[in-house]
Amino acid sequence: MEPDEILTLKEVAKLLKVAEKTVYTMAQNKELPAFKVRGQWRFRRSAIDEWIDQQTTPAEEGADE
Repeated sequence: MEPDEILTLKEVAKLLKVAEKTVYTMAQNKELPAFKVRGQWRFRRSAIDEWIDQQTTPAEEGADE
């Protein structure tokens, strides 16, 4: 996938492994970087990747070891 790829709500839900409704609610509440195109949520892949990095804490990084 290209870093500046534009993702749909369904694609982001699959990427984050959460329900589509969760992504929709988070976008509405401005908890995820998103924008609308004719009323449909869209997400820039690079912004989602950056958001994921910001959510990761040092304790979570070593949790699987």
